[in-house]
Amino acid sequence: MALFSSMLRRPSYSLFSFALRTVGSTTTFHSRFSTVPDFGSEITRECSVPFRHFSAATATATAMKPAADDRVVGALESEIKVAEEVIQNYKVGEVADGFPFEIVDNAGEQTIMLRREFDGEIIKVAVDIPNVSSTEDNDDEEEKEEENEDTGIPMVVSVSKGNGQELEFGLTAFSDEICVDSLSVRQPEDSEGSKRIAYEGPNFSDLDESFQKALQKYLEVRGIKSSITKFLQEYMRNKDFREYFMWLKNLKGFIEQ
Repeated sequence: MALFSSMLRRPSYSLFSFALRTVGSTTTFHSRFSTVPDFGSEITRECSVPFRHFSAATATATAMKPAADDRVVGALESEIKVAEEVIQNYKVGEVADGFPFEIVDNAGEQTIMLRREFDGEIIKVAVDIPNVSSTEDNDDEEEKEEENEDTGIPMVVSVSKGNGQELEFGLTAFSDEICVDSLSVRQPEDSEGSKRIAYEGPNFSDLDESFQKALQKYLEVRGIKSSITKFLQEYMRNKDFREYFMWLKNLKGFIEQ
């Protein structure tokens, strides 16, 4: 159960925002940020040590491989069983009446997308996994406290009007309030592949209080309000459990090949 609490994490808003703007692209998120160097065709082999010097060590390692793989598979089977029980016992409430968004939830992806049209605008909301403490549960009481914790949900809201410009909010949603973390106006040249980094404005808390309230009302009338937070908290935690379960099964399948 410790893994379930420790795997929930807070994303970087910059990468999160990029994911929002590249929905529908055939280029994968990983391929854009891969840290694997591309050595090209000029790499040469300078090592002249004969391969036979390593034959004994290689044979030993090969003999140990099945035992090491079996140990990993055994650990995975145990964790898969726990994960399956958690998924079966975790219930998500029904979508509230009047929930204004279409939910786009693709298996294998970190986030979900909420989408709607509102008075000529296209509103997209990338929603990530809630922020929770990574502290291990020591007893039932602590576990209940964690379940009842008001965990913030990181979101990026994009409002566009069809002319290429987008108003983009970085938010953290709680059950009683929506906190604005950043706000930027993105131009068409900020689209996928651009190296331009849009100015995200001052700290939201530094803005005039009446201006803050006006922007929060701007979001509220477009459906971004605290009343949707509880459902999204449950939905995203359930998604995290489901994705973790599939990740374990995929890892086990790879090891067993």
